[in-house]
Amino acid sequence: MDRRRHIAIFTTASLPWMTGTAVNPLFRAAYLEKAGDWKVTLAIPWLSLKDQELVYPGKIAFASPREHENYVRQWVQERTGLISGFKIGFYPGKFSKDKRSILPVGDITEVIPDEEADIAVLEEPEHLTWYHHGRRWKTKFRRVIGIVHTNYLEYVKREKNGLIQAFFLKHINNWVTHIYCHKIVRLSAATQDLPRSVVCNVHGVNPKFIAIGKDKERLQNGGGGGESPTKGAYYIGKMVWSKGYRELLQLLSAHQDELAGFTVDLYGDGEDSDQVRQAAGKLKLAVRVFPGRDHADPLFHEYKVFINPSTTDVVCTTTAEALAMGKIVVCADHPSNEFFKKFPNCRTYSGKKGFVTAVLGALSEEAPPPLTEAQRRELSWEAATERFLTAAELGPEESAAGKPVDSSPPFMSVSMMKLRELRRSIEGASALVHHTISGNEAARRAFGAIPGSLRPDEQQRKELGLLLPVGSPG
Repeated sequence: MDRRRHIAIFTTASLPWMTGTAVNPLFRAAYLEKAGDWKVTLAIPWLSLKDQELVYPGKIAFASPREHENYVRQWVQERTGLISGFKIGFYPGKFSKDKRSILPVGDITEVIPDEEADIAVLEEPEHLTWYHHGRRWKTKFRRVIGIVHTNYLEYVKREKNGLIQAFFLKHINNWVTHIYCHKIVRLSAATQDLPRSVVCNVHGVNPKFIAIGKDKERLQNGGGGGESPTKGAYYIGKMVWSKGYRELLQLLSAHQDELAGFTVDLYGDGEDSDQVRQAAGKLKLAVRVFPGRDHADPLFHEYKVFINPSTTDVVCTTTAEALAMGKIVVCADHPSNEFFKKFPNCRTYSGKKGFVTAVLGALSEEAPPPLTEAQRRELSWEAATERFLTAAELGPEESAAGKPVDSSPPFMSVSMMKLRELRRSIEGASALVHHTISGNEAARRAFGAIPGSLRPDEQQRKELGLLLPVGSPG
């Protein structure tokens, strides 16, 4: 009998949309399965064709969930060499144009059968619970872990009436994560401080970036006549202003004289691409803008310095990839980059003058010290998986079937037991309030939900093979 515990990972995006919440939870599922102690299901959103056309690049579309699943499995196998043994489940989702996000539709806990409902991992727990209307996560699952990927407050502050929006969003995030999660893991201190939370980077890098770094070191050490990088600096990321492009162009504009002769190439696709290209063209410096491409492309092997001035990221995946490849990384002295400071090829800066000093210093260096095997492992998904299990308090002993996950201390006093029961009652009442509000269409729309997202529509039910609601025609 298979006595492994079951982990269900719910995330807010899926390939081929190359966003962090599509890629990182997929790697987490693959490496948890590889560890051997867990049965894993990855729950990802299914979009109908009209939404796929808005989200997925290169006109990629899927006629069925099975076709989409095959694409995801092939992608992860090509990048990790692992034959993915985890399950993939689909929940109905819809794309919100104003939020540029996929939002769940209906009760997505139904993706996991009750007999498998053990541990749930909510990748972006705020996002997955803002409009949740269905079984309470803590009721269905014995333990619920949230992993905070996004600094939503920082993004909201940049919008109209941003400070007011951020004030309310902060309290809503506190509310929903408290009533639905037992534990929160924040990837860095750049995120909102939430109840029952710890700070720990539980992400790794695609193993091919570590392999690129090893190959580079071997060639430079005489194992094949490798040459030093011939190009200077670059940045790659989704081309929207909030992803660091505004900060980078402002820094370059303010210091064009000090950086005379400096060249930087920007790679990315996004809704602000044209504006970024226009702003870059107004500078005296050589700032070239190119379409996005795979960061592992051999083209990037020719660059020595990766520059990332973003302060909206929580933990930037491309920064970790650049470190693994042996680039010199120049990034802001910011909580989102705290994890990276330990690596010998990371250079942080404070203020505009510090930026100029860091960039010129990085370009003048021959090469950074090579990463040790221990440092490379720290960037790997194997190490990230171990950090996740520790931070989520899911140690090896938790893989034994039948062991209670959230047991009480053995000598708890009567007064402590009463206090705990009172807190549970208050939390239950709070959850009931949220359930009531989230079940009202007018209230949902007032708080930004997609109209008609309380339940899957007929098209989504047909595509996912879901039963029609009781009393529905057909």
